[in-house]
Amino acid sequence: RERERERERERRERERERERERERERERERERERERERERERRERERERERERECVIERERERERERESVCVCVRERERERERERVERERDRERE
Repeated sequence: RERERERERERRERERERERERERERERERERERERERERERRERERERERERECVIERERERERERESVCVCVRERERERERERVERERDRERE
């Protein structure tokens, strides 16, 4: 009987140890999951920063195209005024 109680006690002890081990494993798994989640969030933030950088670059290119366009318009207006001036000069000379 004493041995039986001892075996029972050892059996319960092994069972508790197995349960503690399962709990530790579940905790390790939860930690791995949290780590994967942090990694997903980190990659998402990185993608977001990259999209923002691309937007900034695109806006700068757009502003540059706008400046070039304005420059072209200004030069065309200046050439047009110069042609008109030259024409007026010729007209005066004819008169």
